[in-house]
Amino acid sequence: MTAGLLSLGTATLYEASKLDCILPHRIRPAWPGAAVAGVALTVAALPGDNLALHLALEQARPGDVLVVDGRAAAFGYWGEVLAEAALARGVLGLVIDGGVRDVDQLRDLPFPTFSTHIAIRGTVKNGTGPIGAPLPFDTVTVHRGDTIVADADGIVALPAAELDRITAAAVARADAETEYLRRIRAGESTMDIYGFGRP
Repeated sequence: MTAGLLSLGTATLYEASKLDCILPHRIRPAWPGAAVAGVALTVAALPGDNLALHLALEQARPGDVLVVDGRAAAFGYWGEVLAEAALARGVLGLVIDGGVRDVDQLRDLPFPTFSTHIAIRGTVKNGTGPIGAPLPFDTVTVHRGDTIVADADGIVALPAAELDRITAAAVARADAETEYLRRIRAGESTMDIYGFGRP
């Protein structure tokens, strides 16, 4: 399932979903080529404090993607050690509104990582917010069990109850676009293919 979602891509999944499901554009791949699809485990961290991420790994299940509210703070909440610990638990990747470090090591593992900042400033381990609770990101709320798909274009959070519908619609959209490309290469214009009216 996850490989198929990655091949469809976030842009197609978003368009097919007809939902407001895009996570903030400020969260970008920490290294070129990062891509991941898995099940959301939500984590609320305190500013500059990464104890919540250590605790979340104890609760994580294989196939999870950690989705973390780090308050968009420029701290190194995550690095090589936590990535190795995550891989040992079967965690597939990290999406964090906050900072990460050890980017070369994250790439080499490889551990797909999406973050707001690359930051080396250290964190404390004093407290935590909720783990597994609904987590708002601007206009989108991510729930435990949502499907997260992240690639170079962006990040979408797809509600579990809607996943089959969205996937089917995305496959149909991808097939249609393949036909559009064939027609373009054969010399047709996009105006004619899409049936746009000319002023």
